[in-house]
Amino acid sequence: MSNYFAHETAIVDDNVAIGDKTKIWHFSHILSNTTIGSNCSFGQNCVVGPNVTMGNGIKVQNNISIYEGVEVEDDVFLGPSMVFTNVVNPRAFIVRREEFKKTLLKRGCSIGANATVVCGVTIGEYSLIGSGAVINRDVNPYSLMVGVPAKQIGWVSRAGNTLVFNEKSEAVDSFDDSKYKIVDDNLEVIS
Repeated sequence: MSNYFAHETAIVDDNVAIGDKTKIWHFSHILSNTTIGSNCSFGQNCVVGPNVTMGNGIKVQNNISIYEGVEVEDDVFLGPSMVFTNVVNPRAFIVRREEFKKTLLKRGCSIGANATVVCGVTIGEYSLIGSGAVINRDVNPYSLMVGVPAKQIGWVSRAGNTLVFNEKSEAVDSFDDSKYKIVDDNLEVIS
């Protein structure tokens, strides 16, 4: 049996799997057929599911709904009030559940406060999405994305620091001395 915490105002439906040391705070609702890993945190007023899979070590801030079709890998950060969609052309009077598009957040990426992620995209490993950005296309790993619609303005390290490159297109992150290189418009981790 899992050892997680759910605040007395939180609702956890039947047929939900929640990992050890996960915390679900005030007024949140975890819907059926949802799987949440260990060491996750859900702020107040979050809704997850149904049919959502989330990894380990995820931080979900206040006021976020994670809909069916969204998959979140390990160590992802979701900033306050960021938004997911799951249908490209919603209408209140047309049921389009069969048209839900998959959205994938890869390991270690961070989404800033009030950003919007339009369904059907993949956000690459360790990328950083600025507050208020609108993501409407796939994001490369380690990309720094800002604006409406979001555009890449640079690269970030695994630690989330903006990388500054030398004449050889190499950069070192002072946080952990990790080394990076731009090769064919992609960022490679050297060490």
